[in-house]
Amino acid sequence: MSKTITKPTKFPTVAPLLASLALKSDSLSYSLIGAAQAIALVLNGLALPQALNRIFTDSNVSPAQRGAIQDLSYRSMRQSGRVDALIAAMTSKAPEPALLYSLLCCALALIVEEDESQHPYPAFTVVDQAVNAAAAHPDMAHAKNMVNALLRRFLRERAVLLAAAMKLPAARWNYPSWWIDACKAAYPQQWQAILAAGNLTPPLTLRINQRKTSMPAYLALLQEQGIQASAIGSFAVRLAQPVPVQQIPGFMEGLVSVQDAAAQLAAPLLGLEDGMRVLDACAAPGGKTGHLLESASITLTALDSDPKRMVKITENLQRLQLNAQLLVGDASKADWWDGELFDRIVADVPCTASGIIRRHPDIRWLRRKVDSAQLATLSGRILDNLWSMLKPGGKLLLVTCSIWPQESEAQAAAFAHRHGARRLAAPGQLLPMASAEQDHDGLFYALFEKT
Repeated sequence: MSKTITKPTKFPTVAPLLASLALKSDSLSYSLIGAAQAIALVLNGLALPQALNRIFTDSNVSPAQRGAIQDLSYRSMRQSGRVDALIAAMTSKAPEPALLYSLLCCALALIVEEDESQHPYPAFTVVDQAVNAAAAHPDMAHAKNMVNALLRRFLRERAVLLAAAMKLPAARWNYPSWWIDACKAAYPQQWQAILAAGNLTPPLTLRINQRKTSMPAYLALLQEQGIQASAIGSFAVRLAQPVPVQQIPGFMEGLVSVQDAAAQLAAPLLGLEDGMRVLDACAAPGGKTGHLLESASITLTALDSDPKRMVKITENLQRLQLNAQLLVGDASKADWWDGELFDRIVADVPCTASGIIRRHPDIRWLRRKVDSAQLATLSGRILDNLWSMLKPGGKLLLVTCSIWPQESEAQAAAFAHRHGARRLAAPGQLLPMASAEQDHDGLFYALFEKT
């Protein structure tokens, strides 16, 4: 199912709309408008975090409403395939403008589950607030009756409409058809579990800073604060319920950082020792950077091509009270390098991010089938370049957050063949997992030694 039918031809300026609408800022209708604006931007090609940031920056949105708008936006992206099919079944053409289409998507996402106990709001409230949202917006006021009629029709005919929609793979799984086919081809036994895991809301997982605390001590601190949590790795703590980072005990003091359990495997694989010279390539936003520095007293260079994302690394290191040399540069080139070889290199190379879909549900709709091959080519150039910067006897860790073999195992095998690199023990492909014992994203690890 293509998203092109919903792609906006014109998107109005955000700032005056959300701020000036005659809606209570704590109402569901206000949140629906904010989320619809974000979804419309995604349909126009912008990643959801950037879309939300644009809206929050350009509008006077309270912290509470930011959370509500963000929750609605992510929920809508996770249900996008299904609500697309439902709207297509109930209309002769895609509603315009794009903001109207996005409003319908957001409203339907709140009531699409057959089990009404899963609905965050009563259905009649969603319909009423969606109509209020349309009526209050100058680009949608003309369509308020259509919004009312479509949503009420869905509630009357829910069983029939959903049964027909679920016959379409994109609606049943909430992924583009090409993505489903690629997953089947790569993982014929696990593809259904992989797709289902990507539609779940991810947990909030923390990484213990071993320089400042221990797993037993931090779990005890959480218990004292009435926060339920469990250990799911050597350093990983999963909270039973997410909380704002400002409310995480010890977060601002650097006791813990937010990081997926799978991403926490990188630093231990390297066998770091005090005094080593280490490169963290493609380092932003800096989760692995902090973990490397917590693991040993090393001299670390963090490299990334995006100066804006470098700001996040700086903030993380300041909170953790750790130091690194931060460089803006292209990891496929050597113009940033001082010529001194590294003992260890982490190459978290560009990829489709197909393994972190539960955290970034918009990726599945923004990626194209050809992206995997193009990114694998770029990543191969980066690996070849970084290999020349590694000492004999040194180790290079290839990391991707992809589940596509072209970007992971095939990339690792081709790299080892080109350079005669010795491959060491590493987890390989980790598939997305959500269980009591294991709860992590889909990452790939390959470790090489330069002989």
